[in-house]
Amino acid sequence: MGNSKAYPVLRTADAAMAYAQAKRLVGLLEQIADEVWLMAELHTVADVRRMAKALPQAPYDYLNARKDPSTGEYLSFDADVMTADDATLEAALPLDLSEEFPRGELEDLFVAALGAGTASIDWHGRWPEDDEADCHGTPRYDGVQVVFHGNHAQWDTWTEHHTVFVHTDKWGDLPRARKLAAYIGSEVVGEQEVGW
Repeated sequence: MGNSKAYPVLRTADAAMAYAQAKRLVGLLEQIADEVWLMAELHTVADVRRMAKALPQAPYDYLNARKDPSTGEYLSFDADVMTADDATLEAALPLDLSEEFPRGELEDLFVAALGAGTASIDWHGRWPEDDEADCHGTPRYDGVQVVFHGNHAQWDTWTEHHTVFVHTDKWGDLPRARKLAAYIGSEVVGEQEVGW
């Protein structure tokens, strides 16, 4: 058990660049899961409308837990984002989306629909064996993550920057992270972090 170790290998104010470099790193994975995990915080009605157009089938929910005042039970956001009026959406903000989708089908639409909220794409897979560096791939932990408007793999605070992470096994693999960063013309730009 445990979490992967995430190494930031690119930090930029250019979301398109972060996404493009993340996809280049995904191309190096020896095995790639069939699904990607898409997550986004939606803070405006315009954000919700754009994302709903791109991902109408996605599950949308309240970003912050809400309870029924009389029963104390947690509430779910049940409105249809495609047909809800602006007042309904405004009252529900902020919303989030967090779901697995088939890899390769929706990532471009997702990125094009992003607003200013924190968001991420997670690609899980396995890095190839690297006998020269004594590195071994681990499918439970390996992968690539791009966090939009965030500096950390485990989101915490909003930033203007976008960060690309490579994930390795739970013990960490700095030599592999350095090689992967060099592949995209970068370097490891921060400390190892707790990953997924």
